[in-house]
Amino acid sequence: MTTIIIGAGASGLACAIRLKQNNSENEVIVLERLSTAGKKILATGNGRCNLSNSSADGCKKVLDFFSSLGLVTRTDEEGRIYPYSNQAATVLDILLENCEKLGVEIITECTAEAVDRDLTITTNQGLFMADNVVIASGGMAQKKLGSDGSGFGILKSLGHKISPLSPALVQLTSPSKYPRQLKGHRVKCNMSILLDNRVIGSEYGEVLFADYGLSGIVTMNLSHIAGENFISDRPKKCHAVLDLVPEMSTAELTEYINKYKSLKGILGTRLSAIIEKQADGNADKMAEFAKNWKLIINGTKGFDFAQITNGGVKADELTDYKSNLADNIYVCGEIIEGNLPCGGFNLNQAWLSGITVADNIGEKYDKN
Repeated sequence: MTTIIIGAGASGLACAIRLKQNNSENEVIVLERLSTAGKKILATGNGRCNLSNSSADGCKKVLDFFSSLGLVTRTDEEGRIYPYSNQAATVLDILLENCEKLGVEIITECTAEAVDRDLTITTNQGLFMADNVVIASGGMAQKKLGSDGSGFGILKSLGHKISPLSPALVQLTSPSKYPRQLKGHRVKCNMSILLDNRVIGSEYGEVLFADYGLSGIVTMNLSHIAGENFISDRPKKCHAVLDLVPEMSTAELTEYINKYKSLKGILGTRLSAIIEKQADGNADKMAEFAKNWKLIINGTKGFDFAQITNGGVKADELTDYKSNLADNIYVCGEIIEGNLPCGGFNLNQAWLSGITVADNIGEKYDKN
C-alpha cells in the first residue's frame, strides 16, 4: 500500500509517522514544496512550539504519540504544553529523525499541481501514483513557511466546496493615533469586537498596543470576527471596545477619580493621560471612557502575519477526515474550515487530525 501525503507540516509529518508505526510495510511518501520540511513548526509558540493544551480535545492521544517518539513535554500553569527543551527545533528534529528511522520518504521542492480521481498526482517533479492521498498542505497563513493555499484548488477540482478564507489569530489594524502613542504598552482588560455597534465577541486577557493597532492574545483570539467582516462584500463598521478596568463599575471609577483627580493609580501614566485628555478632565466621562474605550478597526495584518486560516474545505464533506466526494482522498490540518484559540489548540488539532487519518487508513486495510 502506498500513501502519498501532500505537505510536510505538522499534520502531514504526524500522519506519515503514524502510518509507518501502524504497519512498517506501508510505503509512505511526503511531498513538500519548500526545500525543507516542517518549516512552520519552527515558528510556533514564538520558537518554543506550543504543541498542545491540556484542555484540548484529543490531547492525550497527541501526547501519547509524541511520547512514543521520545519527546518529553512540560505544561505551564495555563495548560499550554511545550517540549521540555522549550525549543521548537527539538520537536521538528524528533519528527524528522523518526521519519528517517521508519522509512518515510520526504521529497522536497516538489509542488503538487493536481490530483486526479485515479490518485495520480501531477507535480513539478513528475507523476506519482498512490493507493491513498492525504492532502495536508495547510491554509493561506504565512506563505513563506509553506502554506500557499494550493491545496484548496486541488480539493475544488475534486468537487469540494471551500468556505470563505480569512486571516485568523492575527493582529488588528486601527487608524487611531492612540495605539501608536501607547506602542509596547500592555493592559489586562475585557475586549469586545463590535460590528455596526453590535457585540459579536468578547474575551478577557492581555492586549498589546502597537504602531499599527492592536495585538496580544485577546486580540488574536477575536481577530477572526474582523477577518470575516473585511472579506465580505459589504463589510460593517468594526470597533474594538476595551473595558480597561473590568473589576470596577463605572460608579466606582467615578468615585475614585473624584477622590484622586486622576486614573494614574489604576491605568498608569501613559494610558491615564490619554483618557483624561479625551474626557477633558471630566470625571464622569473619564470613567465612561475607561469602561468603554472604543477604537476603530479598519483591517487585519493579513495572511502574512496570521497564525492560521479561518475557513477551508467544508467539514460536512468529510467523514472522519475522509472525503465524501472522492475515493481514498483524506484531508487533515489547517486546510479544513474552522479556527481555535491561542494556546496550542490549533497545533494540537493538526497533530490529532494527521494521526487520526493514519489510523483510519490502517483500519480500512485491516478490515480487508
